[in-house]
Amino acid sequence: MDIATPTDYGAIAAGLTFPSEAFINGRFVAARSGARFTNLNPATAAILGEVAACDADDVDAAVAAARRAFDAGAWSRASPEARKDVLLRLAALLREHAVQLAVMESLDSGKTITDCLNEVGHEVPNFFQWYGELIDKSFGKVAPTDESALALIVHEPVGVAGLVLPWNFPLLMAAWKLAPALAAGCSVVVKPAEQTPLTVLRLAELAAQAGLPDGVLNVVPGFGETAGQAIGRRRDIDVVSFTGSTEVGALFLKYASESNLKPVGLEMGGKSPFIVLDDAPIDDVLVSNAVSAALWNGGQNCSANMRQFVPRSRKDEFLDKVLARVAALKVGDPLDPATEMGAMVSADHQRRVLGFIETGIGEGARVVAGGGALEGLDGYFVRPTVFDDVAHGMTIATEEIFGPVLGVIAFSEPEEALRMAAESVYGLHATVFTRDIDRALHFARRLPCGTVSINRFSEGDIKTPFGGYKRSGSLARDNGTEAIAQYQQTKTIWIGGPEG
Repeated sequence: MDIATPTDYGAIAAGLTFPSEAFINGRFVAARSGARFTNLNPATAAILGEVAACDADDVDAAVAAARRAFDAGAWSRASPEARKDVLLRLAALLREHAVQLAVMESLDSGKTITDCLNEVGHEVPNFFQWYGELIDKSFGKVAPTDESALALIVHEPVGVAGLVLPWNFPLLMAAWKLAPALAAGCSVVVKPAEQTPLTVLRLAELAAQAGLPDGVLNVVPGFGETAGQAIGRRRDIDVVSFTGSTEVGALFLKYASESNLKPVGLEMGGKSPFIVLDDAPIDDVLVSNAVSAALWNGGQNCSANMRQFVPRSRKDEFLDKVLARVAALKVGDPLDPATEMGAMVSADHQRRVLGFIETGIGEGARVVAGGGALEGLDGYFVRPTVFDDVAHGMTIATEEIFGPVLGVIAFSEPEEALRMAAESVYGLHATVFTRDIDRALHFARRLPCGTVSINRFSEGDIKTPFGGYKRSGSLARDNGTEAIAQYQQTKTIWIGGPEG
């Protein structure tokens, strides 16, 4: 089905069958304990179904299948061209089923169908295609030696990778990790977030259809304290890649230290700044980017630019235009293509976001738009909220809210804005608007974060590495050629040479 064709997404939703079991060794299986958990649609609070609640026993079975597959070599020792062919077939299948996958993801997460169609229909298959095309163009090295020796530097798959996913971009984050791990030749055990397990399970089924050998891709839905912890502690997992909160990322480092010292790639929280310098025109482009930076995906985004630094002399102009744009946002049914913001992912998360809003009010910030739950709907909606009079040290200016909240912080001098923006325990992303290239480079070089976007809110694209400084991440990176390094080991092969 063409994603550009006008479609009744509600009718598609009514006809969907949802996956409900773990995917281990090439087939769907129930959790060994028989346990299940309820999967809800956060936009309606309706039950979508019951999903296998995997625990350590299921992770053991998945890891054993992944290890057998890796050691057998049908995938790990296959030619790069053979792995490429499978990944390209998977990309084609994802495009073929993009509309159904996008509707499933919207139902599971509360994300708008427009965002899901873009992510599932374009970005997700592009990741499998890009890494599939990359792997047979990645070369080792020959080190310089005298003519009596030959020194080869080669890259080999690290083994079994444990991939632990967040709920805010379920299938996209799966692609960010799965595509390079599979391209490198690893076998994988994936734990989707318990709030959003459906599309990753369907992806595993499509991967098998594309020709991925049994056991190479295993999916264990379940809770962090059970299935997630088991992945972190399992000694036969060789590397973990995790995207989620900083608190849980710290737990994975602890699990690694208490098991086999496996490397852990972390992409975690953020409190990203959006900086408007005094020479930047406060036009439609800037305002649209300011609102998107804070409120895209309902603010449920690690790189959300909630802290918005604006010159004191231009704050009123900025706020007036931002408020007009926010007032025009359509919030509601995620399956309506006109909807610009959907639901929070769960009732618990809605309460958390509303709690931050109350804290901001209690600490003296002033709500000038939104400020509470969206009434009249059955799901977990929060009104897009704008705060004025935010002080640099307030809770809402220092802690990650992960909801649709934009806070304006006034500054007098550019260096004051730079200092406040840099004073954070996080360092994932920043946006700077200015017409002066020298000032743009000055800020980009001095902001301690993994991505700095100039005159546009952007995280880059598939070709650019993404990750954070400080408590936002580890040295590992998703995306770009750098991502494959997480899933490869470097080996030196020394042949011959002088005796002695």
